[in-house]
Amino acid sequence: MRLVSPRFQALALALLGCGFVVACGDADRRALQEMPPFCQEVLPAVDAHMAQFEEPSGEEYGGTAVVGGLGELSGGMNSLVTPEHMARQHQEFVNLMTLVQVEADLEYRPHLARQWEFDPGAGELTFHLRDDVYWHDGQPTTAHDVAFTYRRASDPATGFFSMSSWEPYVDGPDAVEVLDDHTVRFRVEPHAEPLEIWRLLAIMPGHLLEDVPPEELRNHPYGTRCPVGNGPFVFQEHRPGASWSFVRNPGFPEGLGGPPRLDRYVYRVIPEQGTLLTELLTGSVDVYLAPNPDVASRIDTEEGARLLDFTFREYVAVVWNTRRAELADRRVRRALTLGVNRQEIIDATLGGFGEVANAGVPPFHWAHHPGLADSLRHDPDEARRLLDEAGWVERGQDGVRENEDGIPLNITVSYNMGNQQRQDIAQIMQAQLAEIGVGLQPEGVEWGAFVGEMTSADRRNFDGAVLSIITALHVSDYDQFHSTSVDQPMGLSGVVDDEMDHLLDTLQVVVDRHEAIPLWHRYQERVVALQPYTYFFFPRRLAGVGERLQGVEMDVRGDLMSVSQWWIPAQERRRP
Repeated sequence: MRLVSPRFQALALALLGCGFVVACGDADRRALQEMPPFCQEVLPAVDAHMAQFEEPSGEEYGGTAVVGGLGELSGGMNSLVTPEHMARQHQEFVNLMTLVQVEADLEYRPHLARQWEFDPGAGELTFHLRDDVYWHDGQPTTAHDVAFTYRRASDPATGFFSMSSWEPYVDGPDAVEVLDDHTVRFRVEPHAEPLEIWRLLAIMPGHLLEDVPPEELRNHPYGTRCPVGNGPFVFQEHRPGASWSFVRNPGFPEGLGGPPRLDRYVYRVIPEQGTLLTELLTGSVDVYLAPNPDVASRIDTEEGARLLDFTFREYVAVVWNTRRAELADRRVRRALTLGVNRQEIIDATLGGFGEVANAGVPPFHWAHHPGLADSLRHDPDEARRLLDEAGWVERGQDGVRENEDGIPLNITVSYNMGNQQRQDIAQIMQAQLAEIGVGLQPEGVEWGAFVGEMTSADRRNFDGAVLSIITALHVSDYDQFHSTSVDQPMGLSGVVDDEMDHLLDTLQVVVDRHEAIPLWHRYQERVVALQPYTYFFFPRRLAGVGERLQGVEMDVRGDLMSVSQWWIPAQERRRP
């Protein structure tokens, strides 16, 4: 029998009685003693549980795959506190499990839940869980974990990123009932897409976290120091700002595909596009996530790698903080959009891998409004007229407009450092908006600070920010634009509008798509009227994949949706 990893082996042997040998696991025990008390308790349990399994055998099993991305996994494996896309990808497909997943046609399929029933008349959503899924510390995953996850995610003190998901759920203790260890029932009002939140939200271990106050979960060591999952890969190590490492879970159920093919999966944080390209072409990285189009063209022509190009559910925009006096007037925000030549920005930054966006519903989605295509053409003259009307006029000699109090229309637009595309967008905007009398200053911000400044309700320290937003497969902008979400993590713009509230409320409960389409179109027209964001484009999703890594599939569901099936031919494997 071969144990899962050197760390598991050392600690498991120590637990079995080799502590009297000084060399046995000594470094591991010292490292463990430097961890928070919570980690000192849970990690040995994980190691002991994993030590009992034999590794799977076969030609397709073995090797380490390395994925390179630009940013840290903000919030880590704590699904209750992070809105960041790549962190959620790792929760959903690597370390944790959601109740349901979706097929390529976007129809739901069982995952942790083997089946479900939704009875709109009775207002009941019931999940029946598998009985063969275990947390990596050996405890069974049960309906109690699902109920715990719901209670924490729906508690405002936790700061869950999508609080609107719980609007249809009955308030109070009657919202959820554990019928037995593998059956849980929710009481809900009829609403559109009742399963979507359970595709997004990975279930968390109640037996480990139930005594943690909700307001303490965001900074709890579980997320980034010692997460205990139940998915196909087991957490091994996190080096902040550098990497995350996971090893195969040899006990992952056969009914869910069995243990992953890889011995080990590593996510490396490499915040520079040129370095990522070099690492891919030299074989140090197997997957390069989201390369810039100019880099992608090189990947497509170089030997040793291939380019994946697929439809995705992302848009790139500048979020305007309407809490700022300069940006509170929608005429100003519309002028900023009309003053920017978005097609020119697409040509300069995407190289053909994308199309103009006017609202956040992607073109592949059934609710997309094609009639908005010409609604916000580049029109500097109209932009100048709107700014004049809003009281921002050209007075001085520096070319920057001022209001009647002599305050100049100077705006700072932030972007995360290392993201060349977003930096380019901010710099092109600076030049284009100067032509209509707006002083725009691009500002690069470290990724963690960038996310914190935007999503913390008590901070919101930005004027505008270039960012990408990845929508759910079943789109809802409730958390971004409903007035009740202004102080929630995704209430970035702070926009408040009665008509938008009414439309968002209605869209939450209209189940029939034929009835919903005209409402969706009215909603997108309202977004165009209010301009809380300047939407730039829907980019194609790109990824570079090294030639040795096999079984890689990516589509609108995500970059890591096939990670448990990745494999490396024996002759191409590195030492772990």
